[in-house]
Amino acid sequence: MDAREKAAQRLRAALDDQRAALGEPPWTGPTDPAALGRACALAVVAALRAGRQPRPEALRAATRYLLDALASAVPGRAVEVRVPPYAAVQCIGGPRHTRGTPANVVEMDPVTWVRLAAGLLPWHEAVSGGLVRASGVRADLSSYLPVLGQPDQ
Repeated sequence: MDAREKAAQRLRAALDDQRAALGEPPWTGPTDPAALGRACALAVVAALRAGRQPRPEALRAATRYLLDALASAVPGRAVEVRVPPYAAVQCIGGPRHTRGTPANVVEMDPVTWVRLAAGLLPWHEAVSGGLVRASGVRADLSSYLPVLGQPDQ
């Protein structure tokens, strides 16, 4: 089994674990990484809406999927979005950094990122509530959020 198949199996296991925690049956949809990542994101959002704590591996998959969606929607290297311990991406056009700490950094925890990316939490509330640390003139992500469409999209 190659690395790609192993990654897809891990995503599928994370998705099925989150779906089981929600009382839903195992996933029967497409098994490509993009579909599994989106399904994980939707399952984590369902858990958050239900007031439940997302399963760790599903939260990891959702975080990575949604960061990749942001980077795809607004490509560039001017802003670094960090969601420790899971991932970081560079996005948004403009001057890029090459060494050291970038001038434009956004950092938050995974649950806050999923809530922002899914439209469950407005940007200004997250920043004013201290859930997001944003520095730099390009570090306002409000015009790029949410990145997750509804389940039927």
